Amino acid sequence: MITVHHLENSRSHRVLWLLEELSVPYQIKRYQRENTLLAPDSLKKVHPLGKSPVITDGNRVIAESGAILEYLQLKYDSEHQLALTDEEEQIQARYWLHYAEGSLMPLLVMKLVFAQLGKKPVPWLLRPAGIALSKGIQKAWLNKQLALHGGVIEQHLSQHRYFAGARFSIADVQMSFPLLALQMRGSLREMPATARWLETMQQRAAWQRALEQGGPIQFQS
Repeated sequence: MITVHHLENSRSHRVLWLLEELSVPYQIKRYQRENTLLAPDSLKKVHPLGKSPVITDGNRVIAESGAILEYLQLKYDSEHQLALTDEEEQIQARYWLHYAEGSLMPLLVMKLVFAQLGKKPVPWLLRPAGIALSKGIQKAWLNKQLALHGGVIEQHLSQHRYFAGARFSIADVQMSFPLLALQMRGSLREMPATARWLETMQQRAAWQRALEQGGPIQFQS
């Protein structure tokens, strides 16, 4: 049986969601974040990077969200529920699958890191400088980059029902986490098509079952 090494408030919700979509049996091993918000050292016993998501399937240890989703689809989508036959949809799905972690998530992680510069464990004497640095970088560059990316995503979803096109795919599963992060920070107010897409995803029965199994998702601000 597949074991999902599940870290609270992490990208592993996507893995649970896809397993529920495919009706694949699995078990969850849960991990709690340290006070630093990092994963516990016990995850390094599973994978040397000590990060989530990671799954074990027999003797296989597979990390990285996109790699896990592709593996699960290739091995366990026996009824071809998520298979795309249209070449253009295949290209689109592959693009968004890699875009989520390669382009969008680094910006969101940077926003999270900069937001911590005015908080512990930064020494209190340095926090005012940290806050000023954070605000300056976010205003001058980071927020503009996020707005640019948001515009590209919004334009695509205003023209397509799903990220691949007309059919649901693992690209939608992959894109759910960063867009959920944007929603929880209020960034989808100017992205109505994206907000509608996310609402549709959240209404899927498999999404709901994944939340029941993995617990609610919360984001640091």
